[in-house]
Amino acid sequence: MVSPVLLQMGLPVLASIVSEALGTIKHPAAQVASKSLGQVSDALSMGQITPEQMAEANRHAEKMAEVAAQENVAAYQQVNESLRAEVASSDPYVRRMRPTFGYLMALTWAAQMLALAYVIVFETAQADIVLQSMESLGTIWMVGLSVLGIYVYKRSEEKRITPSQGVKPSIKNSVAPAPSVQTRQNYKVNE
Repeated sequence: MVSPVLLQMGLPVLASIVSEALGTIKHPAAQVASKSLGQVSDALSMGQITPEQMAEANRHAEKMAEVAAQENVAAYQQVNESLRAEVASSDPYVRRMRPTFGYLMALTWAAQMLALAYVIVFETAQADIVLQSMESLGTIWMVGLSVLGIYVYKRSEEKRITPSQGVKPSIKNSVAPAPSVQTRQNYKVNE
């Protein structure tokens, strides 16, 4: 819980600083926010907003953050389930979809770069138009290469961790330890 002293002194100062900063921006939304924060700062400094009310607001904000985190966890779980189902599928197309996509991306990229090189070398007059057209494809390539990057990253992760085996041992951990050598000092002599 936030201490009442911090609420009474720190928060009004913070609100007034942000209010002043927003007041310098010449935009209606910033001006309204500046006035609102100024009113909140005044209310806090005069004690019109109690520490209990602030604590309740903090609890509400924490609960909202927790709900947002749970939504993210649910989304990640769904993606992981989809990827696991893809890997475990008996359908060869489903299992080979990621590598096929990667090969197609590489083939398409190579064809595009070879065509660009051809135009630059042999059709120099048209190079400017072709380069501008290629620049327009940047967003499409960004999406495709991002998907490919996620595929590669997830596949690398799957190779390290499998659901049935857990973390695969490294070479260092898979080598059997050397047997302990007992020296003469380790034996007790019975007399």
